[in-house]
Amino acid sequence: MVPYLFGRSSADGYHRPMNVSRIRTGLALAALLAASMNGAAAKSPAPAAAAKACAAQVREGWVRLPPMQMPMMAGFGRIENRCAAPVTIVGAKSAAFADVSLHETRIVDGVSKMRALPELRIAPDGAAVLKPGGMHLMLMQPHAPLKEGSRVAIEFELKGGGSLLGEFEVRKAAP
Repeated sequence: MVPYLFGRSSADGYHRPMNVSRIRTGLALAALLAASMNGAAAKSPAPAAAAKACAAQVREGWVRLPPMQMPMMAGFGRIENRCAAPVTIVGAKSAAFADVSLHETRIVDGVSKMRALPELRIAPDGAAVLKPGGMHLMLMQPHAPLKEGSRVAIEFELKGGGSLLGEFEVRKAAP
């Protein structure tokens, strides 16, 4: 059995679905505890309420399961920013993969080319769509075989600190 940071492993080695809302609640409580230990909570309790009221969200996240065991996979979905300020993603990570990065595929002179994206800025009230043939996540070296229907957590690192947690379902084909 392979232990997972988010959820438990079953006897067959696949992780069980995680509870993203519990993870978000835990992260929010940890942030509040850290702020109160620094005295920031006593000076300004409003930021915690503002952060809860306005946060980017990952929707319709999915990971393409390749037809055979491969050291890389791709992740897709929609990242929505309903806030008044832009959100900039500067990195990504997951306990299920050795490396996670943002990439973009473009056709240049009739040839499909892929490049890493150093950051992804999402405008206020905007969205970034991760889709096959466009922007996507490159998920390298899964720590254990993934099975259709299982879920993985991917944490996006935000410019200026903080993070955004997304849940991605493993699928054989696009939804």
